[in-house]
Amino acid sequence: MTVNAEPTLMDVDPRESLLDVLRERLQLTGTKKGCDHGHCGACTVHLDGRRVLSCLTPAVQADDTTVATIEGIEGIEGPDGELHPLQEAFVRNDALQCGYCTPGQIMSALACVAEGNAGSDEDIREFMSGNLCRCGAYVGIVAAIRSYAAGQP
Repeated sequence: MTVNAEPTLMDVDPRESLLDVLRERLQLTGTKKGCDHGHCGACTVHLDGRRVLSCLTPAVQADDTTVATIEGIEGIEGPDGELHPLQEAFVRNDALQCGYCTPGQIMSALACVAEGNAGSDEDIREFMSGNLCRCGAYVGIVAAIRSYAAGQP
């Protein structure tokens, strides 16, 4: 598989989740382990451009695919420490508190916009409904996605 534009070759146990391979074996700890049952969205990554819950995805399913995690988002580790525009929108719109769910929220939000599901606040809420925020930053999350989708700085 290719993870964040880096070819990766490894043997995986058929019982290993993609989440555990990313966190434990590849040390990509930005993807969070929340509920480990697919209920919270904290572990959201992109697999061949589609958002998936990595805690429910067997690692063997990632064979010959492209995986993108929060660490691989363009601009996340820019030369001058620049943030991705969606990250900037999250900060500007107060869309995070503790930050634990934020990587999964951002990965889902990128898919939300890319798939054309950010036409209205209701559309955004529906698309993002699988990503939980225990701190309750939903108003800011919707505002951040709306502003990012509109191309606002």
